[in-house]
Amino acid sequence: MPTRAEIAAAARLSRRELAVAAIVLGWIALGAGTDSGAGIWRQRLVGLVTWALLVALLRGEKRSVRIQVVGVIIVATCVEYTASPFLGYYTYRLHNVPSYVPPGHGLVYLAALSIGRSQVAAVLRRPLVGFTLVVCGAWAAWGVLLSPRRDTFGAVMYLFLLRFALRGSRPLVYAGAFLVTSYLELVGTGVGAWAWAHQDPSGTFSIGNPPSGIPGGYCFLDAAGVALAPRLGALLERRPPAWSRLRPLPDEAG
Repeated sequence: MPTRAEIAAAARLSRRELAVAAIVLGWIALGAGTDSGAGIWRQRLVGLVTWALLVALLRGEKRSVRIQVVGVIIVATCVEYTASPFLGYYTYRLHNVPSYVPPGHGLVYLAALSIGRSQVAAVLRRPLVGFTLVVCGAWAAWGVLLSPRRDTFGAVMYLFLLRFALRGSRPLVYAGAFLVTSYLELVGTGVGAWAWAHQDPSGTFSIGNPPSGIPGGYCFLDAAGVALAPRLGALLERRPPAWSRLRPLPDEAG
């Protein structure tokens, strides 16, 4: 177990990463509260600010991270439109996919990545991963055995989180995803921004509001987005920027 001095030194070296995570967590609460009870135009304003915040935070990141975030947004947006309006796993307050959701997924991934790559997470690796598995496991067990709204779907999602945390290549990022997405789901469902259905479309699994192990689902989104990133990067390398293909104006030629 690291000493307090080692933890304090690691925290000092992790100021940017922890600041990014804190900003995202703060915006989750503020954005969800702003959207609560609002009409479509205020919701769109929240979406615009969310995009602006994501772009601002990405300015300090490497190109590879920016491409990963784009990959996560693409995959997550496809999943959102499939899972919510089409399959009905959950329903947003205005029965749409809010404009803040795509950039919100980018922020959630960036926060989880920031936590996972921080020096303080590296120093606290075993306690952090252990905390994730124990707390989420207890939540899943409560959902199946004790909750008045049974949650077998969350228990299945917990098994995916377990697999990612123990066998995945980035267990600290997945531990960060557990912290950020659990907070996101509790805040979002708490203010009524969205609500989960009582059962999955097949009627096989009961679902909590929110499901206990839903961070396992977010891990899938993150992994899929990161897997897509190299292809996006290669596509951008092959395709020159639009401005380089523009013909010169007459006064610029010759």
